[in-house]
Parts: sequence; C-alpha cells; structure tokens
Amino acid sequence: MSFLTRLECSVPCGAPPRDPHEVAHLCACGAPLLARYDMDAARGWSRESLAAREPSMWRYRELMPLLGDEQPVTLGEGWTPLIHAERLGDTLGLPQLYVKDESLNPTNSFKARGLSAAVTRAFHLGATALSIPTAGNAGNAMAAYASRAGLDAHVFMPRDVKTPFIRECELYGAAVTLVDGLITDAGKMAAEQGKARGWYDVSTLKEPYRIEGKKTMGYEVAEQMDWVLPDWIIYPTGGGTGMVGMWKAFDEMSALGWIDPVKRPAMVTVQASGCAPIVRAFDEGAEKAAPWEGAHTIADGLRVPRAIGDFLVLRAVRDSGGAAVAVDDADMVSGMRDLGALEGISAAPEGGAALHALRVLVAAGRIRPEHRVVLFNTGGALKYLDVLG
Repeated sequence: MSFLTRLECSVPCGAPPRDPHEVAHLCACGAPLLARYDMDAARGWSRESLAAREPSMWRYRELMPLLGDEQPVTLGEGWTPLIHAERLGDTLGLPQLYVKDESLNPTNSFKARGLSAAVTRAFHLGATALSIPTAGNAGNAMAAYASRAGLDAHVFMPRDVKTPFIRECELYGAAVTLVDGLITDAGKMAAEQGKARGWYDVSTLKEPYRIEGKKTMGYEVAEQMDWVLPDWIIYPTGGGTGMVGMWKAFDEMSALGWIDPVKRPAMVTVQASGCAPIVRAFDEGAEKAAPWEGAHTIADGLRVPRAIGDFLVLRAVRDSGGAAVAVDDADMVSGMRDLGALEGISAAPEGGAALHALRVLVAAGRIRPEHRVVLFNTGGALKYLDVLG
C-alpha cells in the first residue's frame, strides 16, 4: 500500500490541497506541487522490511505515488551501486569517497527514476499521450516508459541536441520535434501543442511525481550507508528535481524515525560555467534565479537557463550549509576521464562536473579527509563520446 494522501503547494500559498486521484500539474499560484503522505500511519513501516524487497526504487512504494493496488510502470530502475572510490579518493585525500552511479539505470541515466514515477501516475490517471521538453536523457526515459505503458510519446528537443538522444527517442517509438533554441524554447512549443491536443505534460516540476522518483536516490544512499547520511552530497543540477527530491526524502525518513532527525548532508549544486543561474543566485543571496542568457555547455543536462523549482534547490543548499559551484567544460571532460581511468565508471559530463566541484571544495578546505562524501554520476558517457576526442 501507499500512504499518499494529497498534493500541496511548495511555497505554500494557502491554496487547498489537491487530490492525487485527479490530474494536477502546477498549483494555482504557478508553483510546483509536492506529494504528501500520511506520515503518522507510515511510522508503522519498518526499514527492516526492505531487506527482502526487489532491488528497484519501488522497494519504497509506501511513500511513492501509487494508490490502492496500482502497479508501477517499471523497467527495473533504481538501486544503483554506491561505489567506494578508493583510488580516486587517494588522489584527493578522501578515504571515504563514494560514487552513486546512476548510469546503470534504464536508458543510462538518473532520469529513469523520475519518469518511471511520472509515467506511472499519468497512466493510472488515464493519460493516453505524454509530452516533454528535454535536452536529451529525460526524453529518452519518457519515451521508454511511455512505450512500456502503451502511451504515445511526444518529445521536444533543441535542434542542436546530440544525435544519439534523438535516435534513442525514435527507437522507443516517440515522435520527436526539433526546436530552434534551448530547452526553454522546446518547453514553450511542447506546452502550446500539448494543450491543444490534450497531452499529459511531464515537464520538470510541472507535475508532482518526477520528484517522487528522484527522491529515492536519497533513500538508497541512506540504506546503502546503513542509515547514516554522508557529510556531503555533490550533485549536478539542471532542473533540480534530484536535489529537491533528496531533501524531501531526508525529511520523510526523519519523520519515519529511520535516520538521525537532525543530521543532514551539506548539499552541493553543480552547474556549468556557461549556464549557472542557481550558482549565481546562491552567490548573490537571491531567493530565485534570474534566467541565464546565452546558455552553452557540452553537458546537455546542465543547459537549463531557468528552473521552475530554483527556489527549492536554493533552499536545500542554504539550509544544509552546502555550496554552489560552476565548472568549465574542459574541467568536466577531465573529470570524466578520471572517473573512467581511476574507477572504471562511465561518466557523462555532468558526472565529470561533480568531480571537479569536489576538487574545488577540497582545495578550499571545505571538504576534509574525515568527511564521508557521495558524488553523483547522473548518466553514462556513451552518448557523449564525441567530447573526449
């Protein structure tokens, strides 16, 4: 069973809760909605029960977006390895460095988690066609899960997106539309065409459930580290659902009594120097991030000039005593090579960016040898081999 009861505004603005049995995207005020659960009832759920469960993110189904006896739309996503990166840690003086390798998810990235949850909810709400704007991996994941559920998929991508992303969407039977401009321009076109045709929009944070899939990364890190959270989490941030989701997971696990009610990791948001709206807002002390003009980077997942949930990301970073770091493309590639050469990890530029951000924080004395650190590699290198030339 699931303890899902309602959807609430993330601001909050005073609007009444929404019913998860009904289609809901944004709050009436325009802010993202968040799924909420009956935590009083959920406290009877023991973390020891997890030991016998399937190795996927749906092992946490009690606090996932399922109602009644609904079954998830799944390809086996989640429960990715947490690798003790001993050789890489030696180069940094960090004996307790770990890499959460999301490249081993279906469709080769962490996007599988969010889209499994979003497509699951859309399917059970009666959707027949889905739409998404994407820089690449999210479109691949949506197309795969839509195919799994028997739904039509409409993917809108910037025209200059890498060819493997386009071909993979087509492999899963999706209709792909290439758009002049950035992901924000693809979002405008997706919204215009989708509204007229009644497509269910699964854009980042414009529906409540991608966060629920991404939050399972936080549950897994806790479970894989024997319920003691690390001191630092280094996370590449585009739209921000992973950062928001993990922060939400820590609150939920605390309410369940599964983790220390006070200790939280310092959260580090990593962006590209050519597209760093959240880093700039953090440095300026702003509550929201102004759109980034002229966004450019080899890391397609980080080329997001404006994130609708920017204030939630900034809140998590600040409340945790974390940091925000921008990384040049050349340093991302160096990070990719080091993750591969030292640990055998296939890392996308986003993972390389996270490694360089870690180096910056070690050099600044913020991250010290006694700290336990989890670095997220959010996707694999195979769609990015051209940047290694």
